[in-house]
Amino acid sequence: MSKLTATAAAFTFAVALAASQTAVQAASRDEASIRALEDRFVAAVNAKDVSAIMKVYVPDESLLVFDVVPPRQYVGAKAYTKDWTDLLGTINGPLKFEISDVSVAVSGTMGFGHSIQHLTGTDTKGQPMDLTVRVTDVYRKIKGNWLIVHEHVSVPVDFNTGKPDMTSKP
Repeated sequence: MSKLTATAAAFTFAVALAASQTAVQAASRDEASIRALEDRFVAAVNAKDVSAIMKVYVPDESLLVFDVVPPRQYVGAKAYTKDWTDLLGTINGPLKFEISDVSVAVSGTMGFGHSIQHLTGTDTKGQPMDLTVRVTDVYRKIKGNWLIVHEHVSVPVDFNTGKPDMTSKP
């Protein structure tokens, strides 16, 4: 009987180990998919392509974004599309957008990530723009695709002046 128990225990361990490895591989694939989503986002912003930008977000009214510009809260894809259209309309000519310090974690069909995002360009008045923000995203896997369902954009505040610090680097 002890040989049967040992065999059953070994089999159970092997199944658990295989399931664990499968879960780790799935999480790794999902993290890679989210990083690819972020790469598409960077390319879309650099192209000033609002339609492509919005393809990384859930396309309905469940999207919630806290941004640094008024009204500071956008509910729904339609409202956030307008925000992106307005922002890109303030930039004359090309821009340079990049993200760094990207961190992503996934569990099942939910994930989260954070990054530092930096944009430079020239505004419509000919003035240089140099903006750095911190971004936290919540992702959901919907019908096999990862999409941003919540985003929080922030900037540090200089406590001596009470003003936002849009240019400091981490």
